[in-house]
Amino acid sequence: MDNHVYVVATIKPWNIEVYNKIIKNYPGEWHLISEPQALTVDKIKSIAPKYIFFPHWNHIVPAEILDIATCVCFHETDLPYGRGGSPLQNLIARGHRETVVTALRMSDELDAGPVYLKRPLSLEGLAEEIFIRAAHTVAEMIKTIITENPEPKQQTGKSTLFTRRKPGQSKIPTEINRLADLFDHIRMLDAHSYPRAFLESGGFRYEISRPALKTGEILADVRITEIEGDGND
Repeated sequence: MDNHVYVVATIKPWNIEVYNKIIKNYPGEWHLISEPQALTVDKIKSIAPKYIFFPHWNHIVPAEILDIATCVCFHETDLPYGRGGSPLQNLIARGHRETVVTALRMSDELDAGPVYLKRPLSLEGLAEEIFIRAAHTVAEMIKTIITENPEPKQQTGKSTLFTRRKPGQSKIPTEINRLADLFDHIRMLDAHSYPRAFLESGGFRYEISRPALKTGEILADVRITEIEGDGND
């Protein structure tokens, strides 16, 4: 008898919203896991899903879970190009305007598993807008996988590795000298829970969000806070 039980594991609000509005209405029995601590071997054994889909998870998945069900993750690069962390930011920083979302079977090696399918994704707009766009693309990919059950194919071509960005890298680089490049730096960090682009001066931290690139200028929101330890008390 065919198994039509599925799990979506995601921690980001845009993916959770798309799950609630779209994915859970697909044929089959659906379960959402939105907290890392809830993804346990016992829970997955009790659900016994055919597939576990991981859109935007960012946490280690126990190896035993990979053996219980087919685990599928989604990566915003044309794998094997861009394996590793912070794919969206690394792509924009390298000047890319388009990419693909790759659906791949998870394996012991990061982003190296066989590929089910790829779909195009525009990198225009703020980071959160791109993530929302990607969430809808992922929903369509999930529907294709559960209805067509494609056989994943091994990755081909030369692999390149992206390094996960650290919060300190959100600081606006002094070498930026073009408005377009500054706009890209600000917009690629403008998403829920991401460290915003910032500058520090005179004991204050200036966090910049919601940029709009105009002719000869950027309009944006700025949040100003005191740098801890630099007060005048």
